[in-house]
Parts: sequence; C-alpha cells; structure tokens
Amino acid sequence: MRIWCVTTSPDNFERTAERGWSVQGIKARRRKTAEQLTPGDKLIYYITKHVAFGATVEVTSEHFEDHELIWTSKPGEDYPWRVEIAPEVTLTDPEAWVPAEELYDDLEFVKKWPPENWKLAFQGNIREWPESDYKVVRAALEEAAGG
Repeated sequence: MRIWCVTTSPDNFERTAERGWSVQGIKARRRKTAEQLTPGDKLIYYITKHVAFGATVEVTSEHFEDHELIWTSKPGEDYPWRVEIAPEVTLTDPEAWVPAEELYDDLEFVKKWPPENWKLAFQGNIREWPESDYKVVRAALEEAAGG
C-alpha cells in the first residue's frame, strides 16, 4: 500500500464527490505517477484555497485512460489518467474540512520545507506521502466527521 496526496481545487473535489467517490483523475503530465497507483493505495485530498484536507479514499483499480471532461484546471485539460476509488472518510461541507495548518506539527512530509514555506509541500497534482501522515490526516477527518 502506498499513500498519495492529491492537491485539488474545491470545484474538482466537488466533482469527485458528485460521482460518489467512484473515480479520480490525474493530470496528463502525471502519467508515470498514475501508472504507480494500485488497488489498496490510499489518496488524501488536500483542497486548495481552503488549505485543508477533505477526504481519504482507497484506490480499487489499476489506472486507465479516459478523456471524458470531469476535472479541469485550465481550458482543455481533461485529467486522462484515472483510477476507480472507494470512499473512506469524506467531508463534503467545507466548514468541516480540516485545516492543514492544524496538523502541521504532526505531518512528516511538510517538514521537507522550511516552516515559512510549508505550503510548497502541496504544489503539483499528486505526490507520494508517508503512511504516518495518512494516519494523522485520516484520524483528524474522522474526528471532524464526528466519529
């Protein structure tokens, strides 16, 4: 099992939620990363503009290519590399999302950057994270969900 952090806009997060947390797209230039995704891997969702975490899901398929326009970040971009997913902890209400700053002290990955630049850890569409960070984020999301 590998852990991946997906950086997504609020709109793209909503598009994934609208599909019942059944599929996730990866940007075209991230094909090599998409090829590494396998069933059992976990995705953590980091939502831009809110600087918060909103969900964790499990990958349930190998990657595949599909050009149906679902997610966008610039005109014409179709996030063609996809995996099927199943929800774990998903918060659709932005008020419930967990601010990343609240978890900073407990996250290993963000410590690769100087404290004043920790948000650089979330640049790019998808990156691998340590399992310990997944556990921290998932626990915080479960607490925010009332469980």
